[in-house]
Parts: sequence; structure tokens; C-alpha cells
Amino acid sequence: MEQFESLTRQSPPLHKRQVLFQQGATFSSFFIVRSGSLKQSSRLPSGEDQVTQFFLPGEWVGLDGVGDQRYPGSVVALETTTVCEVPFKRLEGQHPLVIEMRNHLFHAMSREMHHERMLVRLLLRRTSDVRLASFFLAMSARFRRRGYSPYCFRLAMSRGDIGNYLGLAVETVSRLLSRFQQQQLMDTRGREFQILDLEGLRRLAEGEGRQASLG
Repeated sequence: MEQFESLTRQSPPLHKRQVLFQQGATFSSFFIVRSGSLKQSSRLPSGEDQVTQFFLPGEWVGLDGVGDQRYPGSVVALETTTVCEVPFKRLEGQHPLVIEMRNHLFHAMSREMHHERMLVRLLLRRTSDVRLASFFLAMSARFRRRGYSPYCFRLAMSRGDIGNYLGLAVETVSRLLSRFQQQQLMDTRGREFQILDLEGLRRLAEGEGRQASLG
């Protein structure tokens, strides 16, 4: 981020439950998470909120606002979070830093498109235990890509947020986590998670086909 300092604006830290931007707001910038985590949710016609994405350090926020020039969901902090703002207009031009930043943006957009396809496949075709196993495999991979342990990590989102994201009741998430512990696949302590058997978790996720990667 220091390399791209001239293209970004440092935003004040967000506190837990503080809104980064609201659904329907005019798109003007992307954001990159420096620390902490956020969730995105969209208000459905029924009035319910659907969690559509979680964002970890190093990830881009607001990619889905480019097309309609409006943010399709609200993004809130799950914990104290810092982000860098990347005004869209600063990505114009042929300066080497601008070109490199655009390349980062294209990679992020590609991952986001892949995520959307895999999430639809996961929700339509897979059982609850496969959904949850795939979710933790995806989180493990995301932490690994960012240089953190793929086996031990903390997730700031609640069981309810995870269930909403996967189309599962919170009771189902809690029951499955207990089952994963009994099967010695994972150990959970509050919001701290430890994967004990990564291959076993992967075999479970592949129970109805190839593993789905959500990150």
C-alpha cells in the first residue's frame, strides 16, 4: 500500500458496526482493507438482509458498484477496521503505478466473479455440512494467500452471519460446528477456529463434486 500511496486516501478507522457505505449510494471509489474485516449485505424486497460477502485484509471492496454506478449492498465493519480509499478517477492514465494498480484491480475482479459463480453452485447443489466445510476451506485459503496461518484464524463474523451467507439457520451452523469438533476436523473457541484435519475437511467439501472456493 505504501507503493500506491499517491493513488489512495487513508480513511479514518471504522468501529464495529460502523457503515463504510450504504446500499444504493453513488459509486465513486473502491476500498482496500488494511486491517480488520467487513461484511456486505443487501436488503431484499421482502425486507430481509442477505449477507453476500466478507472482506479480509488485502481485499478490495466495492467492485460490484462499477456497472450500475451504485453500490448494490451496504458494507459494515465487523470489528475495528482500517481501509484505504481508491477513487475511481485516479485509475485513469498510463503512469506505471496506475497501470500496476489497475492490474491488481483486474485480478480482484476476476476472483470476485469466480466467487459469485461458486457461491451460487454451493447454495443450489450442496448439503449443509458441505456448505460449511467449503466455507472454512475457502477462509483457510484466503488467509494462506495473505501470509497467515491456514490452520488457525479468528473470524469476526457471528454464527448468524455465516448462516445467513450460506443459507443456513444459526442453529444448523452451531450443530455442524459441534459435529466437526466430534469428528476432529476442527476445534472452535468462540470466534477462534483451528482446522485439525485439512484433508478430512476437504474430503467432506468434495462429497458432492469438486470443492467450491469462495475466496
